[in-house]
Parts: sequence; C-alpha cells; structure tokens
Amino acid sequence: MSGRVNRVTRETCEHEAEASAIGTTLEKGEVVSVHAGVRVPRSSVEAPVIGVERRRGSCADASKSEIELGDGPQGIATPTVLETATGVRKLQRTLYRQAKSHPKWNAWSLYGDVCRREVLEAALEQVIANGGAPGVDGQRVESLKERRDGNELRERWLEELENQLRHKMYCPSPVRRVYIPKANGKKRPLGIPTVRDRVVQTAVVLLLMPIFEADFHENSYAYRPKRRAQQAIDAIKAALWSGRREVVDADLSGYFDTIPHAELLRLVKGRVSDGSILKLIKGWLRAPIVEEDPENGSKRTVQNRCGTPQGGVISPLLANLYLDGLDKAVNTGKQLKAVMVRYADDFVVLCRKGKGAEMNRRLRQWLERRKLKLNEEKTRIVDFETEGLEFLGFRLSWRKGRSGKHYPHCEPSARNCQKLRDAIRKETSRATLWKEPKEVVARINERVRGWIGYHHYENSGRVFAKLQWQVTNRVRRWLWKKHGKTEALFGPAYHDERLHRHYGLVKFPIRAAWKEGS
Repeated sequence: MSGRVNRVTRETCEHEAEASAIGTTLEKGEVVSVHAGVRVPRSSVEAPVIGVERRRGSCADASKSEIELGDGPQGIATPTVLETATGVRKLQRTLYRQAKSHPKWNAWSLYGDVCRREVLEAALEQVIANGGAPGVDGQRVESLKERRDGNELRERWLEELENQLRHKMYCPSPVRRVYIPKANGKKRPLGIPTVRDRVVQTAVVLLLMPIFEADFHENSYAYRPKRRAQQAIDAIKAALWSGRREVVDADLSGYFDTIPHAELLRLVKGRVSDGSILKLIKGWLRAPIVEEDPENGSKRTVQNRCGTPQGGVISPLLANLYLDGLDKAVNTGKQLKAVMVRYADDFVVLCRKGKGAEMNRRLRQWLERRKLKLNEEKTRIVDFETEGLEFLGFRLSWRKGRSGKHYPHCEPSARNCQKLRDAIRKETSRATLWKEPKEVVARINERVRGWIGYHHYENSGRVFAKLQWQVTNRVRRWLWKKHGKTEALFGPAYHDERLHRHYGLVKFPIRAAWKEGS
C-alpha cells in the first residue's frame, strides 16, 4: 500500500479527504489538491508550478469507470487530451470518480488547475487540431502550431495567458458572428471566439466535462466522449422493438440562442462552486457579439442577453446540461413510460400507442417553464409502422423481412444521399475539366470516405450499391470528356476496375455493416 501512496497522482474519496485536508507535498513545493479544498467556500489559485499534484488512492466504493475524452461529432469536437498529458488524464479520472460516487459533491477549487501549464498546453493542442476561423482579433492558430522548444511565440503566448489567469487579469473578448446556410434556405448564426478564449474554454471544459458526465443521462448522445449518432439509432431501435412505435419527432426552435443565462448558471452551480470558474462562464455567456455587414463591411456590437454562442467550445457542454433534466424527466417517468433519445436539440420520444399527444403536451409545458419552445414546423407525432422516421441522416422504417417478421429498417436518408450526389456533381462539372484526374479523384475520395464513415451502418448495402454506380458513372463521363471523347465511354479505358485501380477511385462497401464481422 505504501507504493500506491508514493505515486505522483492519486484519486481522493470523500471519506479520505479528512486525512489529507491540508493537501500533500510534491518533491518541489507544496500545493493544495483539488479534493483537499472541495469544502472551502472560495476559489483557489494554488496550482503546482512544477510537476503534477499528488492525490490519495481511490476508495473501494468509488466508481471503476474511467473517462477518456475522445473526438465528438463533426462541427464541434469534444475536447480530447494528448497521450503525453498523463497528469490531465489522471485529473479527469479523479474528478469523474468523485462526482460519480458522490452525487451531491461540489467542486470548490478548480480554477488553480485551469491555470496549470499542462492543462493549457493540452487545451492549445486541441484548439490547433480543430483549426477554425479567427475571432475579432484576427489571430490564427497557425503561428502557435509547432510544438518545439524553439517556438518562442508559442511559449511567450502561453506564459502570458497563464499569468493573466493566475493574476485574475483575463477577460473574455467579444464574439465574432458569422452565418452559414441551412438546408431549408435559412441561415444558422455561429459565434467564433478568439484563439485565446477558445484555449481557456477548452481548459475549463477538460475539467468540467468529467464532472457533468457523471450526471448526464445515458440517452443523450451529442458532444459527449465515446458517443456517436449511430448509438442513438441503436437506442431508438431498441425502443421500437419494445413496442413503443408512436413517436414524437421534436426539434427545438433556436435552442442555442434562447438558453436563459440565469437558469443555466444555476444548473452549473449544482456541481461547481468555484467562484472564479463561474465568473469565467458568465463572462463567456455575456460576451458582446460583433456582426459585420457583408455589403459595406461595417461592424456593429450587440449585447448577448440570452443563449450560448453556437461555435464556442463550452457551448455544447452547457447545452447538454440545460436539457439533461428533460432527458431524466421523460426516461424515468412512471406514467407514460416513454423513451427519449436526444442528439443536441434534436430528439425523439417513443411512446406506446395513443400516448403521443399527451407526451407532446407535457413536453411543451416543460419547455415553456424553462423559456424554450418547440419548432412547430419540424415537430410532429408519427405512427412509425406506417410513416417511418428520419433522424440524424438516417431513414428508419417498419419493414417485413424475409422470415415474414417486421423489423426497424435503417438506411441513409434520401436527403443525405442527394447532398453527396450534389457534391460529386460539383467536383465533376465542366468547370473542372482543366484539372488533373488525380486531383479531382482525390477530392472525390475525401468526400466519399467521410460520407461512408458516417453512413456505413445497418442496412446500407442497397443504397451504397446505387451510389457506387452513380459516382463511378459520373467520374467515367468526366474522364471521357476530358480526354476529348476519343475512347468508348463504356470501353476498357473507363471500365470500373480501371477507375478503381488506375485512378484510385474509392469503392463503396456494398456488404451491410452488420455483416462485416460475419
């Protein structure tokens, strides 16, 4: 047991904290551990200057689960940690186990860990990996990209940020707002923080994520480590098999832009009592928004009265936190016994026959009390057996199998298939005939591989076979036109095998995903 105590990093349990209430001592310097100060009603900036904090061994009744943050959905990545940042990983495991084994535990002292160089380094690496456009200050991440001793700009930038945090001189910058087109023709507002704000937000998320992960309901799948959209589809299929085939297909109207700040901060305080961390979150929520007129280039600044900017690193975590109560209220309800599966602000509630209308009414009441509302255009009650359902880019329908029994059939949605065809059509238009075949095929392969990686799931074989023919035929015609139509279109020069072997065109996996292992 003495060997365990002498290790550099240890996890602390609540009943062991009394024995180490004044912290533990490093070989160089004395620090106060996170768990040693959890009961102190103040914010702590006592972070170790050298090395990693010691922590006591985990107690017997602590959760054995370990959290390792991984990549999230495309668009807003879930913060991850470098393999070399072992101290950050151990800190995350400690926080998760403490929160999981003690539901009423509050983190009183986290700010000191945010100021640690190792945490800021891990946060910077994640921001660099995600890339992204610059904020209002115009700074890009490329200048901070190289991780070497000779990169003075990177070291000086990190040292300045660390000093600002330690001396409480850091202040969030305004958020740059841009608009991206949506499938329905409308535009989605995105808030782009500065690189400095993204690094600090990532550092805070690295510490808050394991704490809130211990509380989140298992049927929430967006922006969470080791969770993906296909798992949400699995949960829907399980509910369908259980007889819940009346579905409330719901969508929230402008969810990220309408979250009330006061109610959101109240939920954060349920687990975090560090005043400095709460001040940071409040500053990011209320940071002014800078909008630029695309016509004349003029800028105007508006105050952010509600909502968390969609595009900020911490926004997905806060958005999940605000709807976690809805996840639990629906999935643990004793009367309707429904199953709710949520991915960000898109969710479905699967009910028994005749229960959909009552569930829809209760959903509206719950959301209205929290100053949210459903999107009337997208929210509807579906009889799954007759209408089917589209969710997260997949089409689910109730079909009869070869054995005569019905089953929930899942394949890529027609809308997503059309998006891929449009992208391939753009890459193989007449305007690209001047390009080299290798360049065009490489861009097509990049798009197709990403599309396959997401949609190769369940009953995708038939759709993939059709898309394979369409993509191959489109590339064949492009090559035929580029070479002056000197060879037969369907001759040996443009045969399918030659397109795949000579030009390197990617092949679709025609075999169904669930048969891959058989």
